[in-house]
Amino acid sequence: MWYLQTSPCDKGEKMLKMWYSFLLCLLSLQLDANPGLKVRITQKGLDYGRRIGMELLKQAILKETFPSWTGQESFSFVKVNYKISGLRINAVDFPETSASFIPGTGISLSVARASATISADWRMKAWLLSRDQGGITVSISGLFMAVVFEVSRDSTGRLSMLVHNCQLIINSIKVKLNEGSSWVYSFLSGYLEKTIKTKLDKNLCLNIKYKIQMMDAQLRKLKVLSQIDAFAQIDYSLVSSPTVFKSHINLDLKGTVYPVGNHTDPPFVPAPFALPNQGDSMLYLGVSNYFLKSASLAYYRAGVFNITISQELATSFNLTTAIFNDFVPQIAVYYITAHPVLLKLMATSPPAVSLQADGCSLQITGCVDVFVVLPNSTIQYIFTGNLTASTRANLTVTKQKLIISLLLKRLQFSLLHSIASFSEQVSLVENFLSYALQSVVIPVINDKLGKGFPLPNLAHTILIRPVIKINQGHLVISTDVHYKQKGGGDEDLHSHS
Repeated sequence: MWYLQTSPCDKGEKMLKMWYSFLLCLLSLQLDANPGLKVRITQKGLDYGRRIGMELLKQAILKETFPSWTGQESFSFVKVNYKISGLRINAVDFPETSASFIPGTGISLSVARASATISADWRMKAWLLSRDQGGITVSISGLFMAVVFEVSRDSTGRLSMLVHNCQLIINSIKVKLNEGSSWVYSFLSGYLEKTIKTKLDKNLCLNIKYKIQMMDAQLRKLKVLSQIDAFAQIDYSLVSSPTVFKSHINLDLKGTVYPVGNHTDPPFVPAPFALPNQGDSMLYLGVSNYFLKSASLAYYRAGVFNITISQELATSFNLTTAIFNDFVPQIAVYYITAHPVLLKLMATSPPAVSLQADGCSLQITGCVDVFVVLPNSTIQYIFTGNLTASTRANLTVTKQKLIISLLLKRLQFSLLHSIASFSEQVSLVENFLSYALQSVVIPVINDKLGKGFPLPNLAHTILIRPVIKINQGHLVISTDVHYKQKGGGDEDLHSHS
């Protein structure tokens, strides 16, 4: 009887397949990475964007310039050469517009009963006939257009948008000549009505596709790294393609804060979280605990939490050796003459950030070295201790930024080394250091954090009445937006809905 045996080569091939499958699994996990930030645009936000967009489109159309065109046509066996120039749109109206989300694809925009009035100059010459010229008024009415935009993520993590489908229907085009003989009127009016309709049918959707391609090219040039300050940057790249539902669109952003010049990912990953199933606001921004943890790590690596308190910085109390007379006389006896004191505080690990339903907290673990500054400007060691500062973080949204300010809740101090033993006075030292942190250190940190974290927002818009709700592991900012016209005031742009 013959037996099938597995050769070493077969075993090696199976092993390679197994490792290949394992690598594919790892790759799929990377592609499905959880975001650090989420952005949701609701139907309310889309409707507002539609109104602003249509008004901006109207303004752009009225400023649009068009090239002249020439041609030759036969009329009653006579060849006619003509030129249409000075084409300008005098009025345009979009009485009915609507926008909606197309699940799995993108956004649909439709315009119904649109109308426009166009004027131009004409000039023509026919063989054996005199030249003739004048003006034209073209009235377009009953125009219907529906465009579907497909949104996706490109290979660099940027948003991509292309025209998925475009449909155009024109009900009526009327041409009126202001001058010219009857035969000219008959020729031009009938010919131009047909020509203009053909040009619109052929070119309008193509022009929209071209404009969207230009916009898409601009999107690909946008920076996904946003500078916070001199210490840190935020990565706003998309971790997956936008997900489109009937009532909203979700954008999942990486949301990692890096030290400037060091884009090494943190040794932790985002946990999944979800935005609320609501649509009362135009925009919902989800900020995960991962985002705040990466910010804490970035600022720790940049040394933001390392502060030296000198006599000049401690304006609220006299930071000299004389201060030890009140609570550590064992040290004060070393210095009969008062000398300046330095407190060097250093975080020994990234501050631990916690988002709970009752608020946001930050725990800073570090050490303090205390020195005396001698008359010859050298420093002399006094004592070293460990610190654990528990703070509450107040979160506000100001000028498109998430502002974090810390408030000291509790300080714990333990003595490590000292030039003199004062174990019984540790609690008094703890009280003094707590006051120093509250009056000097926390204000310095808050000043550095005061520039805030820039929030992802739409171009030329400001957030209106943002509300922060803190949940377990993430916070949600619900807000409306207001369009600020570029180079203009804060007034809203209005159009018919």
